[in-house]
Amino acid sequence: MAKLIMSLDNAVIRDVPLDKERFTIGRKAHNDIQIDNLAVSGEHALIVTILNDSFLEDLGSTNGTLVNGNPVKKHILQTNDVIEIGKYKLKFMSEAPTGAASVADFEKTMVLRAPIGKMNPSAPGGGGFGDTQVGATVTQATTQSRPQAPISPIAKQPEKLAAVQILTGPSAGKELELTKNLTTLGKPGVQVAVITRRPHGYFITHVEGANYPVINGKALDAQAHQLNDHDIIELAGVKMEFFFKNG
Repeated sequence: MAKLIMSLDNAVIRDVPLDKERFTIGRKAHNDIQIDNLAVSGEHALIVTILNDSFLEDLGSTNGTLVNGNPVKKHILQTNDVIEIGKYKLKFMSEAPTGAASVADFEKTMVLRAPIGKMNPSAPGGGGFGDTQVGATVTQATTQSRPQAPISPIAKQPEKLAAVQILTGPSAGKELELTKNLTTLGKPGVQVAVITRRPHGYFITHVEGANYPVINGKALDAQAHQLNDHDIIELAGVKMEFFFKNG
């Protein structure tokens, strides 16, 4: 299980196990890690753990979030990364380190626009889903399970292969097969979600943005949601259909 080692002025205060999918950090009492300091925003940062990866996101804090001395908006955490929030430091430790390739893939996926099919810049709305990142970040699953289920170890892939088909915008009709363990969908800075491929199905989890994805007209909450055949997903202003492929 991943954890944070919290310190102030080089003195360790406590260890915080990341034992659930979403972990909030901030000055207000409702946060999972409350830091009662004026340099810390009420809701300062968020850590989302999916499979063996933990993603850090700054929630528009006043004074920013640093990782290893560098300001970040979104960052995939690696063992020994040091998060700085105000005068506090949180050292990230994980028993399942992420490979360099998947780190690079994540950063590229979150920055570059990777449309399905050909973009149409002249289309109304600035290209619709072409402007929306539809990337795939691959994290090779291990046999190590996480105590904070519902994240399950991927010993085998679901028998049925699934895909999403774009329903609105200039890329309508385009299809993306969900062959990876983790596929990132959305528009960085607006709304991002991930679909994880687990032994017992496909699950969608909100990662970034003030609004949660909408499934069949109903907004999701912070927890992972299992997708069913022909579910309609609304994400970053685009509608798409999740479905299982024949065979």
